Amino acid sequence: MNMTKTGELITRLRLGLGLTQVQLAQRLDVTDKAVSKWERGVSHS
Repeated sequence: MNMTKTGELITRLRLGLGLTQVQLAQRLDVTDKAVSKWERGVSHS
């Protein structure tokens, strides 16, 4: 899986919904730090 492309997709979808990283994190019951890592492509879990 290409983590960079996945991160770009998450960012694009999040912004398309008009959500901040904090708002998305709250909806998914994760931390905003996790969302940031996903979007930067540095999380492997």
